[in-house]
Amino acid sequence: MQDNLIEFGVEWARKRGFSNIKANLVDFENPTQFSLNAEEDTFTPHITGLKTGGKSYIEIAMKDGDITRKVSKWKLLSTLAARKGGKLFLLAPRGHKTFTESLVRDHHLNAEIKSI
Repeated sequence: MQDNLIEFGVEWARKRGFSNIKANLVDFENPTQFSLNAEEDTFTPHITGLKTGGKSYIEIAMKDGDITRKVSKWKLLSTLAARKGGKLFLLAPRGHKTFTESLVRDHHLNAEIKSI
């Protein structure tokens, strides 16, 4: 993951009024890592933030890497966001939106896709 895309995501979150932003970047407090019950594999959100009392998760959606792992991570983050009164936002760079939309549709994910 390119740090400049995560930095862009942090700016996106700031402009939309998110507070207590945590990011998987050097100068930020890292978001909490999560793991699925039976798996040792951990998932770290790219960005988290609070808005109107709810905790949201913000991911940079790219068509690289292990798709199964990506879908598992997004399902977990979507569930956590719903429980905490927030949303899962998938920020899709140019050329990655159609891929992201198809994953969300095919796997019935509760996520809001934004073009960046």
